[in-house]
This record gives sequence, C-alpha cells and structure tokens, in this order.
Amino acid sequence: MRYEDLPEWSNAAANWAAEYHRTLRERPVRPELNPGVIAAQINPSPPEESESVETVFNDFVRIIPPGMTHWQHPRFFAYFPSNASPASMLAEQLANALSAQCMLWQTSPAATELETMMIDWLRQALGLPAGLRGVIQDTASTATLSAVLTMRERALDWRGAAEGLANAGVLRIYASAQAHSSIDKAVRLAGIGQENLVKIATDDSWAMCPEHLQTAIDADRRAGLIPAGVIGVIGGTSIGASDRLHEILAIAQRENLYSHVDAAWAGSAMICPELRRLWAGIELADSLVFNPHKWLGVNFDCSVQFLRNPAEQIRTMSIRPDYLQTLETSEITNYSEWTMQLGRRFRALKLWFLFRIYGLRDLRRRIRNHIEWAQDAAHQISQIPGFEIVTPPMFSLFTFRFAPPGRDADELTQLLLERINADGRTYLTQTRHDGRFVIRMSIGQFESTEQDVMDAVGVVKELAATIC
Repeated sequence: MRYEDLPEWSNAAANWAAEYHRTLRERPVRPELNPGVIAAQINPSPPEESESVETVFNDFVRIIPPGMTHWQHPRFFAYFPSNASPASMLAEQLANALSAQCMLWQTSPAATELETMMIDWLRQALGLPAGLRGVIQDTASTATLSAVLTMRERALDWRGAAEGLANAGVLRIYASAQAHSSIDKAVRLAGIGQENLVKIATDDSWAMCPEHLQTAIDADRRAGLIPAGVIGVIGGTSIGASDRLHEILAIAQRENLYSHVDAAWAGSAMICPELRRLWAGIELADSLVFNPHKWLGVNFDCSVQFLRNPAEQIRTMSIRPDYLQTLETSEITNYSEWTMQLGRRFRALKLWFLFRIYGLRDLRRRIRNHIEWAQDAAHQISQIPGFEIVTPPMFSLFTFRFAPPGRDADELTQLLLERINADGRTYLTQTRHDGRFVIRMSIGQFESTEQDVMDAVGVVKELAATIC
C-alpha cells in the first residue's frame, strides 16, 4: 500500500464507520461468542507475501465487528461510557496522519502548545481556579500512579527514587472504601504496599467519614508510621459515591499530606455549573484526574490530570539525559517530564475539535439529559414488582436488584443480568454493595436517546417476567 492509495481506503474506512454507527441499534450490544471463535478465523502464521488492501479490509469487516462488544452502542449502559464523538474521531484521524512523537516541545511545538491551551480550556469549562495547570495522560490509572509516586517522594523528602524504600519507613495512603481498584494498584506499584492503603469507612451517603480519616492519621503517627497522602473520590465506579472534599482535603492540608481526587467519570459533569456543589473544596486538591474519554465525548484515550503545583510531580518524574535537552531555550514545557511515559501521542487535537465543533452548551445538554434519564429509569424500575433500587441515581448511575419476597435475591439478580446480556438488546453490569449482588445501570453514551433508556428498562421488565 502506497501513500497514493490512502485517499481511496481512507474514504472506504470513513464510509464503513458512518454505516457502522448508523446501524448500531440493529446489532446486539455484546456478541454471543465462545472464547477462541475469532482466533480460529485468523491465520496462525504471518504471511510471507503481501495481500491486497481489499482482502485485508474485507476480512476486517467479516471478522472483527461481529466479535466486538459495541461500546458506542446507544444501549450500552454497562461500566462507564467510552465515548467517541464524530468530531473526536476526525481529529484522531488527522493526528494519526501526522504520527508525531510529542515527548518534547522541540519534537512537536504545536502539540505541546495546544495541550497547554486545552488544559486551560478544560480548567475554565470545569470552573476550576485560575493558575491550575495540568497534563494529558493516557488513563486515570496512570495519573493516579503519578500522584501516589509524588505522595511517596514528598513524604520521604524526595529520597525514595534515589535511595530506594528498604530503610524508608512505612508509608500510609488513605482513601475511601468506595475508591477504584486503580488506587490499590498504584499503591502496590509505588512500593508502598497494599496493606498500607488504609480504606476509610463511609457514612450513610457512602462518603468517606472525615472523623475516621483524622483518627487513622493520628493513630498512624503515634505508631511511628508515615502518613503520605489522601485520595478522595467523586463519582466512584461501583455506585457513583462522592466524598465531601471540603472536609477531607482540609484535613490533608492541615496534616501536610499530598492530596489527589479521582473524578475519572464524574468530572466531566462539572461542565454543568449546577453540579459543582458536589465537589466543593476541589480547589484544595494537589492533584485531580478526570477522563474526557468517558463522558465528555473524546475517544479513548485522553485523561487529564490537573496539578496545583506541577513542580512536585516534575521533580518525581523527570529524568533529563543529554539527548533530551532542548538546547535553544529553557523557557519551554516538556510534558514528558510530567508523566511516566517518554513517548506521547497528540491527544490535545481531539479536545480542540470536540470543544469547537460541539461547544459547551451542547455537551452540557447531553450530560443533563443522561442525569435526567437515569432518574426516570430508576423510577420506572422501582415500579416493577419485585424490584428495588439499592442505591439511588448519583449523577447518571444507579443500582438495583430483583428481590421477590421469599426468593434468593442474589441468585435471581445474577440470573436476570445473565439473561439481559445474553439477549443483546442492552448491556448492563454488576457490583457488590453492602454484601449484595446488584445490577449497575450507567447512562452516558454519546448518541443515546431517552427511548434507548426506556427500551432498556423494558428489557429488564420483560426478562424478569420469564424468571418468575
């Protein structure tokens, strides 16, 4: 394939993509496949001779989409969304054409400077304080690990990376019991140890109890342990719970502990001014992560980490060998020094396209619709005999279970979920809450309509009737 062939096949790919999205409602959200079915259709060895683009393209159409779970399906209500607006997809195509390695300003000046501007556009859109800076990461897991490493280094007076942790003492990180597993993984990978992630009990609204946080910090100090950081949650993955940031971040600040807030999903909702009360106190955070690639419409991957004082993370992350020096000037930003990755993709372009092609007004409308539809769906499910709402809608996520009197609710709820997902008309997922098996419904797909949501409720009602 030559560059001269690219227009023909790029057009073919764009036409296929448009038709794919136009007909998504006609497909099952999740394929009915057994493991190995797709692999059996792929040649076990690479070809010695070239094949035509047409053959390869046709094999893609024949094999790959039928074997995919369709994350852009308008009735995909499992996990959190991983949206891909058309504007973002277009920008990604252009970024792929440039194929720049955006590690330094000198390797991609426009990418670096656009990233700086898009971080500030996002800051303004979310109502965050002036002067806050940030960087585009790949995922929230990476941003959280970056924050935990910074907690470690600051608590050890920046000796950990150079001297190792063997004689460093026992560090402690504090997070809500509703925290995402990426926080557990970050504490493991940072060498702090799973046992030193202190999960703080939550109150009746599933927010971290500030009193318990303070008690845990005080007890650890008395025991000779080293408190290092506090991690808050806005829109937790399991049920959508949020901490009272103004209380827990004030404790972190008073105790001189580095603080990080995981708002990976729900942070996008803060483009709606009326929702910002839910993260009052966010200006006290040292680090904040949210994923435009979840609810905002930017295609995966694009995670934004805001930093109150970037110098601390840069001090943790930066290694500057001679071959990465920019000789012409020192008055530049090299975002690879803010992150673990040296190599960086041109992610800022899709933010620029998204904001300009849709505008904040349209993006707010979508999020407000999702929140309203979640309220309506929860109400409708609560009216079906035998059903109960376990956790009410938080943003656009709620949980429910099938609990007819005298029956094993866990067993029936799991059976119902299996039938829903095998049916293919919608896709939901599960969690455990207070020891109970519950179904999660998370509304946020970019092209979902109110009717899509109500159709999913209808599927729940219809299939429950086949069980009892």
